Formats: sequence, structure tokens, C-alpha cells
Amino acid sequence: MKGSTYRRCYCRSEDGKPLGKACPQLSSRRHGVYALRQELPAREDGTRRSFSRAGYATAKEAQDDLDKVRALLALPDGDDADGQVRIGDLLEKVSKDKKAPLPDFEQTRRRFRAGQSLTTTMTVGDWLEEWWEGKRKRKTTLNGYESHIRVHLKPRIGHLALDRLNVGHLVEMFDAIADENEAIEAENAERREQQIRATWGKRSRPPEADSARLAAERAKLAEMKPYRRVTGPATQQRIRATLRAALNSAISQQLLTFNPAAHVELASGKRPKAVLWTDEHVARWQETGQTPSAVMVWTPAQVGRFLDHAEVDRLYALFHLIAFRGLRRGEAVGQAWADVDLDNRLLRVSKTIVQDGWTPVESKPKTEDSEAVIGLGPQTARVLRAHRAYQVAERAKRIEDGLPWTDTGKVFVQEDGTWLHPEKVSDVFRRLCRQAGLPPINLRDLRHVAATLIHAGGGDIHTIKETLRHGTIQLASDTYTSLLPQVDQEAAKNAEAQVPRTRRGGPGSTPAHASLTQDPANR
Repeated sequence: MKGSTYRRCYCRSEDGKPLGKACPQLSSRRHGVYALRQELPAREDGTRRSFSRAGYATAKEAQDDLDKVRALLALPDGDDADGQVRIGDLLEKVSKDKKAPLPDFEQTRRRFRAGQSLTTTMTVGDWLEEWWEGKRKRKTTLNGYESHIRVHLKPRIGHLALDRLNVGHLVEMFDAIADENEAIEAENAERREQQIRATWGKRSRPPEADSARLAAERAKLAEMKPYRRVTGPATQQRIRATLRAALNSAISQQLLTFNPAAHVELASGKRPKAVLWTDEHVARWQETGQTPSAVMVWTPAQVGRFLDHAEVDRLYALFHLIAFRGLRRGEAVGQAWADVDLDNRLLRVSKTIVQDGWTPVESKPKTEDSEAVIGLGPQTARVLRAHRAYQVAERAKRIEDGLPWTDTGKVFVQEDGTWLHPEKVSDVFRRLCRQAGLPPINLRDLRHVAATLIHAGGGDIHTIKETLRHGTIQLASDTYTSLLPQVDQEAAKNAEAQVPRTRRGGPGSTPAHASLTQDPANR
């Protein structure tokens, strides 16, 4: 296809018509500017078109751009008519915008070979939506992705061109999240102070003068923003993980060659270490209301107190099962009788009931490793037998009274046989904890309790990993075990017993100490 560079000017004749090549001053190299023109592949309807651009100061600049245009035209094979039309459409669009830069050759080649549109620019937001809609994962996982995309990613980087996204953009995004966290904390602190000013801290009714003041303070409180949660380090790590997964998918489709999300450094979002509710921690909590860690674990004695108190509750067997076998809340709620073999004391975890917003939905367990068969202790088997007998009697009583019963086949159900709501189970657990006068833990922390009890009973880290169905031993070791003092002391005693000694006594009685204390020259 024909193409060339040439020099032109914008001089006009007396009647206002452009002189073009007839301008007598074109013989001077300093007059006019350089331009280029390149014939393009015909449109789909067969009409001709060309790429043209002017305003170059030198012939070399014009020739360089002409070479770039020709390199783009050479991307399709000679017999690829559709590819030639696509490149022609791209260059025709650029030609119409005189200020638009020429398409980058490498990016265009990558998008051309991937079959992507060349005339539209895909933004980060466009790709995140396309990626999310194509995911086939658990509904709760998709909800997490959707929240990250809607709340954080699209508002901050969704407008950027996908192939222009870089590490600097992501650093700015997380810096902005940190700045917003500071603002949220300041607003929350201001609201707490205002709440104190708007509260009458006495049992008696406030006098009339104070009533007017309190009304004004409460009006101010009503106008303030509600409490908000900050986006902590763990959440930021999950946001980055969502973006990284989406960009990895873009790389697999040849939309990108580099994943900037993999190169952003964030504060550690490690899971908090489980801490045991020792007597000292309990006393401190009773005095200040503060807990030493976000994850707290009961001692065996505290677990016994809870189970003794909860024994009269119709969900006692559920809490017993979680405390000793470490099922997740959704796994316990979704457990079916068909997967329980009480004769052989085996239980298979195959379903879980989780919340989609507030609605409970049934799905497969959290990971592939979560689907497994675990053993039951004799006491747990007896508890489940008693629970099954109670459930049969409860069902018979309702049918006798003419009340409906839904046979869901679940081990733990509501009074009418329908599914338990996961959050209502947590409500029952919190109520029983308060009634038993125990220091607080979350229902999910019973899973930590199970790991600690297995460890105290002589189980090693591998046993804990298999029982709790983790993917790695490190997670079981770092997060889900709290070393009981008596276990730690026994380990220390056993370590000391491994070293043979000829002398045994108290501090200062070893030969090394004796030489310093008994030699008169050293006094």
C-alpha cells in the first residue's frame, strides 16, 4: 500500500484558497511543516481510507512515524482480511484525533493476537467486572470478591486503562486507604466523646436544665456519621489477593504481561495468635473489659464449665462436637445424619451451610482438604446418640400435636426440622457464655479450643492438621494451638531428663559455682 512523507504549508491565495504545493516559499526548508500519508486497508464495505498526520518539524520525525504505522499494518498475515480491517479501523480512529499518540506496537500486537478489541480501551473496572462474572466459586467467596471490587478497587483504580496499570497506582490506592482509616478513627473517637456528652450517667432523671443540654448534645450526635470499621491489614491483604487473581487471569488471556499487584508491599495481615484465658488474663478482663488478643482460648477447666452449663440446651451436642472435633460453624450446621457412623465412631464432613448476606445457603466445604472423614471419641459418640434420640422424640411430639416437621436430614435443626441459621447458633453460644460467667470467646474460637485439647492430649501438629483439615501444618502450628502450661512444663521436665548429671542440687551447687564460692582466694 502506498505511503509517503511530504512538506506542506498553510499559506492561502488572495481568494482564501490553500496554495498547497503551489506555494512559492516551499523551496525554503524553513517554510512549512512535514506530514505523512499512508493508505490503509479498505473498510468492510470496500471504501478506501488513509492515515494522515502533519505538524512534524523534520522529515526524519515524519518518516519515523510512517515506519511505525507500516509496522502495525504488517501485523496481520497477507491472507488475514479480517485482521487487516481491524488494524485499519484502529489507525483510522487514531488519525481522526490529531493529538492521540500512535498505538504502542507491543501492546497492539498482544491484543491483536489475543483477539481483543483494538478500537476500545479496556479499563481496570471493565476487566474486574468481566473476571468476576466468569468466576465459578463458592457464593461467599464471590461475595468477598464483589465487595473488594465495589468498595475499594473500582472507585480508586477502575478508571485506569488495564494495560497502563502499574505498581505506583496501587501504592497510591493503599496509601489512600490508610489515610481514610485515620479519618475513620478520628470520626469514631469524636462520636464516642459526643456520645458521652449526650448520656446522663445517673439513675435518676436529669433536671430540666440538664435535659435541655442533653437534648442539644443528642441532636449533635444524630448529625454525626455512624461508627465505621477501618480497612485493616488483613482486609488489605485480601483486597490485593483479589486484584492479583484478576490480573493473573488477564495475563493468561494475554491482556497483560506484568502483574503489579504481586509487587506491592503491605503491612502484615497475619492471623492473630490464639491466647489462653489464664487466671491473670481473666482478672485483667474483669477489671478493664479488655482481651489480650482477638483470638482467645478457654482452658480445659473453662471448657468443662461451659459444657456443664450448656448440657440442658437443645444445641448442646453441636457445641460439644465443635469443642472436641473442631468443625467450623457452617460445617456443624450443615452436618447430615447420613454422614455420621456412630457404630464405628466416624463422621464425614461433606456439606456446609453459610450465609449469603443473611440468607443461609448450602455448599461444599471451604476447601478440598475440608472434605474428610474424622474420628469421634466415645463420649462424643454417646452425646450424638442421645441427641438423635431427643430429635426423634421432638419430631414425634410435633407430629402428634399436628405441627409441621421438615425432614432435612440434618443433625442439628430448628424445632420444626428446618435448617439452623448460622448466626442464630452464634447468638445461643454467646448467651450460654454469659450465663456461665465465662470470659468471652467467639464460636469460631471453639475450633482453637479443639486444637489445644488435642495437643494437650498428646496429639502432634500433624494430628491437629488432619483433624481440623488444614492445607498446611504451618497454619495449625502458628494459629490454632495454644500451649497449655502443664503441657509446657511437662515438655521442659522431659527435656531436662535427657541430660545425665552426677550432681543434683539447688542453684549455686554445681561445681562451677562451688569453685567461686569456696575458694578463699576468690573471696
